[in-house]
Amino acid sequence: MNEHLQTLTEIRSLMERSSKFLSLSGLSGISAGVVAMIGSAVVYMRLRTDWLAVLSYDRLGKYGIGGYREANQFLWQTAVVVLITALAFGTFFTVRKARQQGQRVWNQASRRLLWALAVPLVTGGIFCLALLHYRVLFLEVPATLIFYGLALLNGSKYTVRDVEYLGYSEIALGLLALFLTGYNLLFWTVGFGVLHILYGTAMYWKYDRNIARKTGIDPTS
Repeated sequence: MNEHLQTLTEIRSLMERSSKFLSLSGLSGISAGVVAMIGSAVVYMRLRTDWLAVLSYDRLGKYGIGGYREANQFLWQTAVVVLITALAFGTFFTVRKARQQGQRVWNQASRRLLWALAVPLVTGGIFCLALLHYRVLFLEVPATLIFYGLALLNGSKYTVRDVEYLGYSEIALGLLALFLTGYNLLFWTVGFGVLHILYGTAMYWKYDRNIARKTGIDPTS
C-alpha cells in the first residue's frame, strides 16, 4: 500500500513539474521588496512631500522640481529603474534556483507563466498611460496595485499557489487605495515593498530551505 502511495506521489510530482514553473525563489521577492522601498524613499526625499500626500496634478507643481512635467518624468524614471532592478535580481535568483534543482528556466511552464503575467501587466500599463495622459495621477497607485494583483492571480495557475495569495493581497490593497487617495506613497510602499518582503520570506522558508536540505547547497550562496 505504501509503495502505491509513493508511486502516486511521484507521478503527481512529475505532472506538477511539467505543468507548473516551480523555480521561483523567495529571495526574488525579498529583493524586489527592498528595491521598491528604496525607490519609495527616493521619491519621498526628491519630491519633498510626505507619505500621506495626494500625488495630483495640482500638488506636484509645488514640490520644487520644475512643475508637473518634470515631477511626472522623475516618477516614471524612478519606476522604470525600480522595475528593471527588481527584474534583474528576480531573474538572477530564479535562474540560480532552477540550476540548483537541475531544471531549465525556459520551458513550456515558464512560457505559460510569462504570458499569463504579461496580458494583465501590459493592459494595466496602457491604462496607466491613459491616466497620465488625462492627468489623473491620484489613481495611478491603485491602478498599478490592482493590475499587478490581477497578473499574479492569473499567473498563479502556472506556479506555486503562494503567488495567488500575494495577488489577492495586492488587489485588496489597490481597491482600498481607491478610497484613500491621500495615502498614495504609503500604499505603494506597502504593496510593492512590504508585501513582497513578507511573501519572499515565506517562500524562502517554505521552499528554498527544503532545497538546501536535499542538495546540501545554501540558497543564499
